[in-house]
Order: sequence, then structure tokens, then C-alpha cells
Amino acid sequence: MIKKRAVGDSGVSVTELGFGCGTFGNLYRAITDATARATVDLAAEAGIAFYDTAPFYGFGLSERRLGDALRGRDGMVVSSKVGRLLVADGALDTGAMRDGFASPMPFRAVYDYSHDGILRSHEASLHRLGLARVDLLLVHDIGRANHGDANARYWEQLTQGGGFRALERLRDEGTIAGLGLGVNETAVCLDALRETRLDVVLLAGRYTLLEQDALDAFLPACVAQRVSVLVGGPYNSGILATGTRSGGALHYNYDLAPPAIVERVRRIEAVAEAHDVPLAAAALQFPLAHPAVACVLPGLAGAEQVARTLDLYRADIPAGFWRDLRAAGLLRADAPAPDAAAA
Repeated sequence: MIKKRAVGDSGVSVTELGFGCGTFGNLYRAITDATARATVDLAAEAGIAFYDTAPFYGFGLSERRLGDALRGRDGMVVSSKVGRLLVADGALDTGAMRDGFASPMPFRAVYDYSHDGILRSHEASLHRLGLARVDLLLVHDIGRANHGDANARYWEQLTQGGGFRALERLRDEGTIAGLGLGVNETAVCLDALRETRLDVVLLAGRYTLLEQDALDAFLPACVAQRVSVLVGGPYNSGILATGTRSGGALHYNYDLAPPAIVERVRRIEAVAEAHDVPLAAAALQFPLAHPAVACVLPGLAGAEQVARTLDLYRADIPAGFWRDLRAAGLLRADAPAPDAAAA
């Protein structure tokens, strides 16, 4: 049984273990349509009922595969994203890796956070998914971390150009249940909270066993304003899933892990081994202890990963593990952890 948690005041509840569908866009490696379908079949049968995708994931491929796998199933909650429009381009080399995706889809992504761009993106997502509804619609990759100096122009589209108004209209009409952001940084989330009423933020990689700076301002603001957080990237791009002894490249935040991060993970591993706790289980379960967090969203690429993730989600972690992490300075003293519930 996978528990459900409410998403803000949207009226939607999500399973606290969700399914990130970036992998369905052939992220870093190709998978087959049959693999994608079988993966969703197993996940849905196991009780995972929340799926997150985006037009950017494989330039439409992820949405197509997810819709084909979910169509006809009852009780599934879907989120997708806006901020990029897909433009057909016959000159593209679809056999090459593009933005990390090995996708055959002949489209390129163009940023557009304007009122009309948001509405066009939402409509196109429904067509690719082949579904009548997207429950949660998230503004994708807004912020300086992604756009640098160009962010001012895109932020103006979203605010002065009516992007947020378009999302509010969709929510007010009942076309979507909730609106939010899907980002890798917290500063822009705080900016957005001053512009509109958010229901949800999908925050990737910024609230994990390795990073808890979100506790300073972002997570308290979410609690105060009843904004739910979906935690993406719980393994910080891999190093918290593989540990430091896998023998392969160690990845952190979409790049090779720097020595300081590798050393910190080694220290966390030592505490985990002392308590016979799988590192990946601790990474998966940790964010769920925070009252603002509704769901943790690992990316899943096959049935084996689904089965492994379910085991990690259900793994028993003793309260002493979290206490020892704190004592070693590896977990912030103000970070809620499952030991509070155990105590």
C-alpha cells in the first residue's frame, strides 16, 4: 500500500511515491515502447498513481509513451509542464543525442512563457498524451539557474506577459486542478510565491540527503502558504543511488561529482553500513518526513527499477541512523527525518 498525500488546496492527492518519466524520453539511453509500457503496468499495479512528464522529455516522446500506458486507467494523477513549445524541424539529426535525449522525435524546443505560449503548450500536451486532462501543470525550468541573464525576459513573459494569468485561468475553469513550478532552484520559487497562488512546486535535487538549504526560506514559505512540494532528483543525479563504490562514474547534479561531494557521500555510506541501511533507501525516504513534501519522484526506466524502488520505499530504517547522521554533522539539526515519527 502506498500512502497518498494532498497537493495544497487543489483537491488532488498523489501517492507519496511517484514516477518521474524523463526516462521515457530516452534520457541518456534509449528504451523501447514496450519497456515503457511494461514499466507503467508494474508501477500502476503496485499502487504508484502519480506520473510526471514534460514536452521537453524526448521532445514529446515521454508524453506519447506515458499517455499510451495510462489511457483507460482510473485514478491516475498526471503532471506535465509548460514553458517550451515543440517546433517541427526536418533538418534535425534525430539519430544524435540532443540535450541528453536519444529521441527520434523531429522537434526542437523553443522557450515561451507567455499567455498564449502556456495555453498552446497545454493543448499540445493533451494531444501528445491522448488524455483529456492534465491534473497539475508546472512552469518548467524558469529561473536564473537555467536561463542566466536571459531569465529577465522569460520572467517578464510569465508575469507581465500573462503566463501566470493563463495558468490561473485554466485552474479557475477547472481544466487543471493545480498550478506550480518544475525547477532546480529555490530562489525563483520564492519570487513566484509573490506573484501568484501556487499549489505545488516540483523541486529537483535541492532537498536531499546531500542538500538541505531549502530549509532556510523555501520550505517554511511552502508550509505557510499551503504549497505542496514534489521532490525530484532524490539521488542527486545518481550518487545517492549508486554510492561511491560502484566502480563507474559518480554523477551529481547532471555532472561528475566533485571530490567534496564524494567524500560526504562516503561518510553517509559509513553511517548507513553501520545500521545496515541501503543508502538509496535513506535518500528516497528522507524528503518525505518534511510536512511540505507530498511526494518523492525518482526517474524509473524499467520494471527492475520499479521493483527495486518499491523495496527501498518500504525498507525499515532505524531511528538511530538519522540520529547518527545528525551527530556526525551530515544532516541538519532542523531537518525533519523519519526518526521523529519513530520517537
